[in-house]
Amino acid sequence: MTSDANDADTRHSAKMAKIKAARDRMMETKTGEKGLVIVHTGPGKGKSSSGFGMILRCIAHGMPCAVVQFIKGAWDTGERRLLSTHFGDLCQFHAMGEGFTWETQDRTRDIAAAQAGWARARDLIRDPAIRFVLLDEINIALRYDYLDIAEVLAFLRDEKPPMTHVCLTGRNAKPELIEAADLVTEMAVVKHPFRAGIKAQAGVEF
Repeated sequence: MTSDANDADTRHSAKMAKIKAARDRMMETKTGEKGLVIVHTGPGKGKSSSGFGMILRCIAHGMPCAVVQFIKGAWDTGERRLLSTHFGDLCQFHAMGEGFTWETQDRTRDIAAAQAGWARARDLIRDPAIRFVLLDEINIALRYDYLDIAEVLAFLRDEKPPMTHVCLTGRNAKPELIEAADLVTEMAVVKHPFRAGIKAQAGVEF
């Protein structure tokens, strides 16, 4: 190995040692635990997928969890098949929606479905045995005012058990929800095959 390569390795090791020391000091101050309110929003793909990734993490840790789907109730999705068939003992799955609002074209039905989903979600969140609840696409129901954002926020603030995590997905999250949440991720769209005429495909979108 040349002296230049040795010097580069030495500089790299020193740099990484400093980063590790700084990281260790930072981690020493992060000792708190709490149940988080998590929001996945934005126009990009991956909001629900990320939520289901956390559901699988909970299952791997033996943590009871639950899913309430507010929109995609009629879809035969891969995640619904997997969780219902193989992990029903750890994960409850409730598909409460009837499809996107432009499919039903019936505001009264959409509101009724959203209200039923929220009632189920409240029961699941109140259960202290359930550690994580995914409210999939609830942000769409909130966006169209099928649910009262003030009621949802008050419930999460006042009735959610202290160690329960709740994840709310869907584009156009209300500003009040973003402000109240502990963790917010906005998915940006850079490129999507739909724009090139490619339909939603199994294993990628559902």
